[in-house]
Amino acid sequence: MTVIDIPGSKSVTARALFLAAAAEGTTTLLRPLVSDDTEGFAEGLAALGYGVRRESGAWHIEGRPAGPGATEADVYCRDGATTARFLPTLAAAGHGTYRFDASAQMRRRPLAPLTTALRTLGVDLRHGEREGHHPLAVHAAGVKGGALTLDAGQSSQYLTALLMLGPLTAEGLDITVTDLVSEPYVEITLAMMRAFGAEVRQEGRTYRVAPTGYRARTYGIEPDASTASYFFAAAALRPGRSVTVPGLGTGALQGDLAFVDVLRRMGADVEITETATTVRSTGTLRGLTVNMRDISDTMPTLAAIAPFADGPVRIEDVANTRVKECDRLDACAENLRRLGVTVTTGPDWIEIQPGTPAGPVEIATHGDHRIVMSFAVTALRTPGITFDDPGCVKKTFPDFHRAFGAFVHTP
Repeated sequence: MTVIDIPGSKSVTARALFLAAAAEGTTTLLRPLVSDDTEGFAEGLAALGYGVRRESGAWHIEGRPAGPGATEADVYCRDGATTARFLPTLAAAGHGTYRFDASAQMRRRPLAPLTTALRTLGVDLRHGEREGHHPLAVHAAGVKGGALTLDAGQSSQYLTALLMLGPLTAEGLDITVTDLVSEPYVEITLAMMRAFGAEVRQEGRTYRVAPTGYRARTYGIEPDASTASYFFAAAALRPGRSVTVPGLGTGALQGDLAFVDVLRRMGADVEITETATTVRSTGTLRGLTVNMRDISDTMPTLAAIAPFADGPVRIEDVANTRVKECDRLDACAENLRRLGVTVTTGPDWIEIQPGTPAGPVEIATHGDHRIVMSFAVTALRTPGITFDDPGCVKKTFPDFHRAFGAFVHTP
């Protein structure tokens, strides 16, 4: 059995940075993810005037409940969707003029449901070029609060940003959701908000957030379940192999740990204890049809091992993967076809037939870290796979290639 220490969760780290910046006092984050996305978030906080001190294994954030310390700032969000969506929302609670821009990749990704909601709350927010996209400017004067309706069918991050804003408003927020994707990520948000002292309750499709503010604390970041999926899939794919990930157990916040339930349905042996999760190969991978709406970040992981199943693998209800770092449905289909695998797709589904992927093939990554890490698993049984941009893993796991290689070559 191989034990793998997975870096901290990107989703949890980003939320913790927002909450720490908004809290009264200084928060210490233990084992935060150190990657392009999270470093960009931390640098954005510093640009806004928050005190940020980073050391190995711990980041210390001086909270400012009244909002950014700077009255004017320019923030570059890099490729980070959480940075690009959470920081303008945090800045809206303060007083000043804050300009946000992002990479070409992030500029393409949609913001409209979030920025429309902020305008509904009275925030003076202006898009610099294309409506509903970066760049944008927030002319902040605090947020009174109130009631709004939100479509979070493209991204749960819209709802998360507004929920986290709620305790910073003067009167609280009531958010009624008409559609919601990746709901487990919202559960992460609610649990973390409560850990920082917020009062939020859900009544049907309405979330009611009281104007409590937040309290600083020491907060440990759990390992990233989405990143763990590549190691779990690799273990399930290779007869005689197993992997244990400590820190992801029955109390884990992240819904993406449910990917191991998909592997269990395919025939892998899965054990989840209070402190760890273990996946063992049984030498068999069965085909299946699975709805991955709630764990769509692991869709490429499943697509990458699907050809090795004994029957078709059909993944449904993942339309939102088309508006991630790239159109992941098309990217998976394109690369599997390059490998000689038969694939069909629809607006929100992909079906992959059993086959033997054949190289040599250069994977078109589209600058998407998850495409690289997923097809690294395919490469375990397909000699000759290379990547046109292997370094884009820096977004969430800069050390991925070394760590995955070490895992693969461990007896």
